[in-house]
Amino acid sequence: MTTSVKSVVINKDDQGYRAEYTDFPVESIHQQDVNIDVYYSTLNYKDALAITGKGPVVRTFPMIPGIDLAGTVTESKSDEFKVGDKVLLNGFGVGEKYLGGLSSKASMSADWLIPLPANLTPKQAMQIGTAGYTAMLSIIALEKQGITPQRGEILVTGANGGVGSFAIYLLNKLGFDVVATTGRMNEADHLEKLGAKRVLSREEFSAPGKPLAKEQFAGAIDSVGSHTLANVCASIKYGGVVTACGLAQGMDFPATVAPFILRGISLMGIDSVMRPKADRIEAWQRLSELVEAQYLDTISQEIPLSEAIANAEALLKGEIRGRVVVNCKE
Repeated sequence: MTTSVKSVVINKDDQGYRAEYTDFPVESIHQQDVNIDVYYSTLNYKDALAITGKGPVVRTFPMIPGIDLAGTVTESKSDEFKVGDKVLLNGFGVGEKYLGGLSSKASMSADWLIPLPANLTPKQAMQIGTAGYTAMLSIIALEKQGITPQRGEILVTGANGGVGSFAIYLLNKLGFDVVATTGRMNEADHLEKLGAKRVLSREEFSAPGKPLAKEQFAGAIDSVGSHTLANVCASIKYGGVVTACGLAQGMDFPATVAPFILRGISLMGIDSVMRPKADRIEAWQRLSELVEAQYLDTISQEIPLSEAIANAEALLKGEIRGRVVVNCKE
């Protein structure tokens, strides 16, 4: 019987903060009610911060990072899942407070898991990952507030990021006219191929602006925060909706109430970490119906688990475009 498995393990002790690709005891992993053979995980920005120690992500040590995973149930104490079921996880503090997906074995609470949609493979689910899932949650929020393609253009900020690029692709598939903002205008052609009707420089939104600007957009998906989010709100048409799901520019929100009172706009927070199971299942079902396998292959690269640490450094330096899918069986 296997007593240890290769994992990415983060420690903090007298020798300092460090991440290693090393053996980790299986009995220390098997702490929850559903044990899983992990086929694929991903390397998200949060994972890269955890691995490098450049962000206060990890709460307990030793920690296996990895906020996403897809695999097969090998043992279950839950009535909800049985041996052989394919499952999917995003969030719930996994990779921060609880041992995560960057290992060939994992153990999760049944409350955190959802069934893998029938028409997605484990790899495809991880090509989508938290980025695509968060984008889909944002779009569902817009739809539920009555935002349709007929209402006007949708602005997507941070368009070259994982959430932004998925949001452009998905909105375009749903018939919306998308306007993208980016700090890398040399990537404008790439964003237009994803489905952006036009691309604006982030400089148009990132500096302090007026309480009210010209009404331009029916809605927006913002992953940037700070002055960008304030300026986005100021540019929304009457009755429009903005979803906030990130803080790349900052956690502050230096805005006024003017767009909310004078134009009746709504600002909706999008949390992907603690989302109720029904919302997760809805979002992943929609993703399984909308996302094409060919698209996923063009926006992702696969690496073995042994290369996750090196790729975390490259991701934080902005040297990687698109999704990094980690094969946990190699």
